[in-house]
Amino acid sequence: MMNADKALQKLIEGNKRYIEGTADGAELTITTRRQQITDGQNPFAAILGCSDSRVPAELVFNRGLGDLFVIRVAGNIVAPSQIGSVEFACQHFGTQLVVVLGHSHCGAINATVDALMGDPDNLSPNVASIVDRVTPAVLPIVKRNSYKDKDDLVHQAMRANIEQSVNGLQMRSRILRSMVDRGQIKIIGAEYSIETGAVDFYLDN
Repeated sequence: MMNADKALQKLIEGNKRYIEGTADGAELTITTRRQQITDGQNPFAAILGCSDSRVPAELVFNRGLGDLFVIRVAGNIVAPSQIGSVEFACQHFGTQLVVVLGHSHCGAINATVDALMGDPDNLSPNVASIVDRVTPAVLPIVKRNSYKDKDDLVHQAMRANIEQSVNGLQMRSRILRSMVDRGQIKIIGAEYSIETGAVDFYLDN
């Protein structure tokens, strides 16, 4: 079982390899690695990320089979199924680090901003339900009018939505909140830059 600090360091090191285009032989996804995890899994981190095809967590962090427990949903939102998945990783596999991973150029964030600025797309009820979950994070920024331009608004909205999801995992899960309070797990936010490939972890929360 790997503690949260060591798990975070492995993610940081993996992202560095990803940016540099180098590989680590430990991240094998070939037959030998498959055989090692046949009887069980011990993912050292859980990643609640966006479904965007440009942000595959295993590649971004240069990890292989069995390393990460990944939950992906548009806008990296927190809903019951995502909460339950994170609970499962922490309770059953001993995962001590949970990362909510947002990213630049997120379609869910852009759709929410457009809707709040009076230019909504023709959203299906199902997509609208995603926008509805993002809206509480973004609406205060729009109301304060504390942004320079739309790009700045979208960036602030992305960060606020990540922080909302970090808080939501704890506020809406007695299990996760209790584990955080006892120091058994850490839940942090992070943002991925599609432009650079770098992940910026929110470590001051």
